[in-house]
Amino acid sequence: MTTNTNLASPIEIRRATPDDYEAVADFTSDIWPDRGGDYIPRVYHDWLEDGPGQGKKTFLAEVDGEVAGIVQAVMLSPDEAWFQGMRVAAEYRRQGVSRRLNEASFEWAREQGATVGRVMVFSWNAASLGAARTSGFEPTTEFRFATPDPDRDAELPDEYAVSTDPATAWRYWTHSDARSHLCGLGLAPEETWAMRELTRADFEWAADETAVFVLESGDGLAGTAARIRTVERTIDDVVGDRRTETRAEYAVSAWDDLEAARALFAAIARDAAEIGADGTRVLLPETARFVTDAAATGAELADEPDIVLSIDLAS
Repeated sequence: MTTNTNLASPIEIRRATPDDYEAVADFTSDIWPDRGGDYIPRVYHDWLEDGPGQGKKTFLAEVDGEVAGIVQAVMLSPDEAWFQGMRVAAEYRRQGVSRRLNEASFEWAREQGATVGRVMVFSWNAASLGAARTSGFEPTTEFRFATPDPDRDAELPDEYAVSTDPATAWRYWTHSDARSHLCGLGLAPEETWAMRELTRADFEWAADETAVFVLESGDGLAGTAARIRTVERTIDDVVGDRRTETRAEYAVSAWDDLEAARALFAAIARDAAEIGADGTRVLLPETARFVTDAAATGAELADEPDIVLSIDLAS
């Protein structure tokens, strides 16, 4: 696919290949140096699809044979697409490259049956937030990660009990303030750093394959959470040594009040320790109550929230 822009040469959009790695790594090498650098060179080869029918496609923009930009589209459900990793080389910015990449990824997603597409942008990334809005995305929700330490001996208050019934967990989730704020979204099982609408089947799957928690007290249901995956991470420490850590990721968390938050985070800490995780990442709504409740439990919080934006692909 090609199009004329204010560039002297047309923009060509094609599928990214393993041979494009060096060019992509080169133009992304100077992105976010003060935040540890861009993640795309680390995941590039894992991103690439072998062919059609795999539910994802990585698009590359070229101008005169030079790599000018990249983006990936992923189908997370039969009608939900996720777009990630939009990058444009410095010398080609503000020249229509991102628009052409968006057009190609939107067209592909529609062909797969998507009626909605979403992106996640760090709240500090004003340039990407502005570009997303200009591209037609609308703000959907905001969330933050908490990272309670794994702890086999985390104290669960006597007035609470933890069960694992997915039907009960689903019922609490569907009636929770957390679900309302998050518009039903949680971490997607299919893709790290992606979100989609959680379903009852997701809670049932987690109960069978990972873990689901339902918090109950004498007054009834009080909270829920679901572990969605474990992730192996390579960490560079301050003296340059590398080590591998296991992180347990929880698709969503919801609770009634501060005491319920303490009990739920204790259950999460116990679960993470039980599976041998070195750390956790728990998604929670970015509201004053949820964020301050989580902080009061003693869990560390991400420095800043993340923002999810959506675009209607059906019309």
